[in-house]
Amino acid sequence: MGVSGCGKSTVAALLAEALGCSFIEADDYHSQENKAKMSKGIPLSDADRTPWLESLQDAIRERLDGGENVAVSCSALRLKYREVIRAADRSYKPGDYATCRVKFVCLRTSAEVITERMQRRSSEGKHFMPASLLQSQLDLLKIDAAEGITEVDATVRAGNIVRDTVAQFREELASTVPPCF
Repeated sequence: MGVSGCGKSTVAALLAEALGCSFIEADDYHSQENKAKMSKGIPLSDADRTPWLESLQDAIRERLDGGENVAVSCSALRLKYREVIRAADRSYKPGDYATCRVKFVCLRTSAEVITERMQRRSSEGKHFMPASLLQSQLDLLKIDAAEGITEVDATVRAGNIVRDTVAQFREELASTVPPCF
């Protein structure tokens, strides 16, 4: 999780590969209207985000119900957004973060690093999110310490973030982690 440009898609795809599980890119679940809005530099409202988060929840739930692990790349900037995603675990009770099968790792770095990444992606035509929306995302990003979300430096090599994430959740992932991790 994290703001646009923090590296979450790269890390989540590598994590999925390391775990041998599926990968969900949350951006793929945005409506064309949401993508058009963001590409014009207009921040999404909660009303815009709700159907997106609900469809993402359904996709995650489908995999969890099937006994799979899944790595997801999603901004998940606010607690209420993360609660929708956590509810993909049918046994989740709001606020009971420790027993929830949905875990979050937040990638963080300076606004300057993110802006540079976003500008590069935008100039290469690789993403719809303009750097002008970064501040609105930074303003929304709030983590409650009670959630137990691990925060990592997004300037660290993605492979190292994946290695550390697998190590952190080793017991919960014991049935799916290859021995090399």
